[in-house]
Amino acid sequence: MTDEHRPPARTGAPSVRFVELPGVALAALLDDDLARAGAEAGVALGEYFTTDRAKWVWRYRVEQLAKTPGIEAWLTRAVVAEPEGVVVGYAGFHGPPDEDGMVEIGYSVAPAYRRRGYARATLAELVRQAGAEAGVKTVRVTISPDNTASLATISGFGFTRAGQQWDEVDGLELIYELPA
Repeated sequence: MTDEHRPPARTGAPSVRFVELPGVALAALLDDDLARAGAEAGVALGEYFTTDRAKWVWRYRVEQLAKTPGIEAWLTRAVVAEPEGVVVGYAGFHGPPDEDGMVEIGYSVAPAYRRRGYARATLAELVRQAGAEAGVKTVRVTISPDNTASLATISGFGFTRAGQQWDEVDGLELIYELPA
């Protein structure tokens, strides 16, 4: 990786903010139109947003928005590192709280920004935002048993294992929950 493509060195814990990805931005990402998606979102989005895995997420979110308009704030958003202003990944909720007040979170950090604290900062912000919502009682995250990086990321946050499930896309997942 050349210096011009290397992320800046960080000192201390990173800080992140989220930027909503409106439906038109998601549609642009599905068309591999990073310029239009970035213009709609108001931040520059990188190639990581057009990977096969990311496109699976965008398709799913577009379908959710078609079924339940107005839930953008509860869906996947761009993760922006501050004060740099660079997009380092995407994260959000899988939807609004269910009837029991549970929200499931998900996050993904672009490979160039991994092992720099962005996943923990993203997780902390998701948990903070969930806890700020009156209707949220439980925060859930599901992780593949062999995803040691994600298992390490949630350690120290107070998540407890609540079971396991089979996901048609991801296979076996361990379920962890945290009171909001």
